[in-house]
Amino acid sequence: MDASALSNPQLQQMINQEKERAMATEMIAKLTSACWDKCITGTPGSKFSSSESSCLSNCAQRYMDMSIMIVKRFQSMH
Repeated sequence: MDASALSNPQLQQMINQEKERAMATEMIAKLTSACWDKCITGTPGSKFSSSESSCLSNCAQRYMDMSIMIVKRFQSMH
């Protein structure tokens, strides 16, 4: 890429959006893996049990809370 392409605001905005999308996808994958391993202890049936559903919901919420807290912490450092 040449320097003029990097200074194009539309291109920079597109690159930033793609970075954000990639970060969100990675976060969802990590959340899914961590919460699945924690909450689903056996072979799942056609539906989650109420305890599995509750565990998944709580796990996802705590994961999101921690992620937001970490982002805010890093933002306050700059």
